[in-house]
Amino acid sequence: MAHCILIGAPIDAGQKRAGCLMGPAAYRVAGLAREVRDLGHAVEDWGDLVLPDLTPAICANPVVHSLPQVLGWTQVLADKVDDALSLGGLPILLGGDHSLALGSVAGAAAFAQRTGRPLFLLWLDAHSDFHTPMTTTSGNLHGTPVAYIAGREGFDAFPPFPAPIPPQRICLYGIRSVDPAEHAALLKADIAINDMRVLDERGIVAPLREFLTEVRKAGGLLHVSLDVDFLDPAIAPAVGTTVPGGTTFREAHLVMELLHESGLVTSLDLVELNPFLDERGKTAKLMVDLVGSLMGKKVFDRPTRSY
Repeated sequence: MAHCILIGAPIDAGQKRAGCLMGPAAYRVAGLAREVRDLGHAVEDWGDLVLPDLTPAICANPVVHSLPQVLGWTQVLADKVDDALSLGGLPILLGGDHSLALGSVAGAAAFAQRTGRPLFLLWLDAHSDFHTPMTTTSGNLHGTPVAYIAGREGFDAFPPFPAPIPPQRICLYGIRSVDPAEHAALLKADIAINDMRVLDERGIVAPLREFLTEVRKAGGLLHVSLDVDFLDPAIAPAVGTTVPGGTTFREAHLVMELLHESGLVTSLDLVELNPFLDERGKTAKLMVDLVGSLMGKKVFDRPTRSY
């Protein structure tokens, strides 16, 4: 059984649509701790992180906004995730926009480096998030974490990423919205893009199983970063970056069940939930349900509902 450590990351600074800072509270109200505890796991809630005192920072790209705030969150998140892993816990980050992965994966990478194990990244997202602060045209730093994690240049304001993850250890999965500049950079970096075309042709299972096999063979740690927009907006409307054609309820649960069966997941992000855009909490409840599948709940364990 896992020792799950919940870490609230009320971060709105990585994009411009207010609301993601309410995400941690929504996950708690939707019963995430109870869902995990009922499956036999230990759950500890470390509460919400607080932004530290900010250090002035500038970027040569004038459209970049909120850089000092994102840098502050990156540092505090990296420290907390490293602490949780060092205690033998499975940190679950309750976001917050996807810029939180700049810190959460850095913390996992620092722990992996210190313990001599390779870190792998499974990025469940509609977007590749492979811009750098120098290439972004929106200025939204939630579109940069994978580039930082992979060691791309352009992150001079950030602390050096601990042991950048090589391309063969990164799996972009469910992708369906990539800017041309990002696409060119991904091809140059030789990172596999399991977009929805790949998943439609090969099925949900094969690409994921192949990646998990590599994690197992390497004795690696696995960080999973789950963005709400990985899901189709018809079932998960509470996100400011909706892209049609996402995974269905069944497909998403299958991914989570496969991850549970692998026994490889060592840290988890839940990002981009904007409760202000939700419909009676349905997206928050679905995300909690998916965490349940990741922690061992089977599809036949679900009760019949009257609606």
